[in-house]
Amino acid sequence: MNTIPSIFSLPASSYTVVGGSCRAASTGLSAILLNRGGRYPRRTLFQELEKTGFDYILSMEAPGERYDVEELSIRFPFVKFIFLKEAINVGEQVNLAVSELTSPLFFVLWNDLRILNGEAARMAERIFYTHEELSKKGSSAAGRRLCTIPVIQNAQFQILPTLTAPDLDRQTVKNLFLTPGREGTPSLYPFDGVGVYDRDRFVKLGGFDCGISSTYWQLMDFGFRAHLWGESIQSTRLIRLSYNGEVSLQDSTVDEDYRRFYLKNISPVFNGDAASIPLRRFPKYFFHSGADPFHAWEDFSESRKWVAKNKFRFCRDARSLTDLWEYPENETAELEENEKLMTEERPNIGCRRRKFRIGDLWLPKVQEKS
Repeated sequence: MNTIPSIFSLPASSYTVVGGSCRAASTGLSAILLNRGGRYPRRTLFQELEKTGFDYILSMEAPGERYDVEELSIRFPFVKFIFLKEAINVGEQVNLAVSELTSPLFFVLWNDLRILNGEAARMAERIFYTHEELSKKGSSAAGRRLCTIPVIQNAQFQILPTLTAPDLDRQTVKNLFLTPGREGTPSLYPFDGVGVYDRDRFVKLGGFDCGISSTYWQLMDFGFRAHLWGESIQSTRLIRLSYNGEVSLQDSTVDEDYRRFYLKNISPVFNGDAASIPLRRFPKYFFHSGADPFHAWEDFSESRKWVAKNKFRFCRDARSLTDLWEYPENETAELEENEKLMTEERPNIGCRRRKFRIGDLWLPKVQEKS
């Protein structure tokens, strides 16, 4: 296991920044643009983002030359092009972009998404203040949450069930998917990483774990850690996005990334005012981890040290999180239908698993990557 960072995690790879010489607005909200590939007209995309009114746009560029960057940087001087020297995972890209930002809020987007409604100034105003504070005239106290999730629809204009909720079904940890309904509905993590984040809270949380390569387990780790540490991730109906093409695949294969997620988020036990990983959980973890004794103990010990270092940041453990999760009224009946839609939109890859009991929860048998 790579060393688990106790503070904000940054990738070790080098990069070059081009452009970003001036700020386009003063809303306090900038955009981080992740590129999934495909032939999307960049000039049109930047024009649309310019109209939205972001302070800056940070465009994450894959390794390789971009022949249009010089022209685009002159036309859009508020765009920072970050050229990566080598490919890095999604979480590393977001953390790297955040390190280049000074805006108090940032919006993570993909190049195959379009903003249907919502201006940056209005987004920032809404997210800086809670609904209750906005209703109080003259209130100036900010009530920011860690992440605010927009409504997202697919190319057929169907609203996707992008809100996730943790669930223990026969003591198995899994996700339930809900369609955004009322304002401020909680979500375990931001779907596809898309959302408006509070920069200060994001950095203090540690950002995404760069030691996890799978986007799915990065999001699961980020979401669980956020809620276990008392942060809030909620939806808003005031911002609506649409995918231009197919929704990207979701790979939830149980592999070494799952081991890291499990040790950091599922194995800690909260007791009193602090969390810890009991030593009694090692034998069963080792038996089902698929690792040799030395590496299993190394991973387990590293995670115990990390939890001990952050023990007072925990407000609950995974069991209490799932047991006390608040489901929106009249929406739980949609779960089966939503899971079917998500399966069609984002089919799981490598999802054949054997489940074994470990500690108080079930742990799927780990599959090594080929």
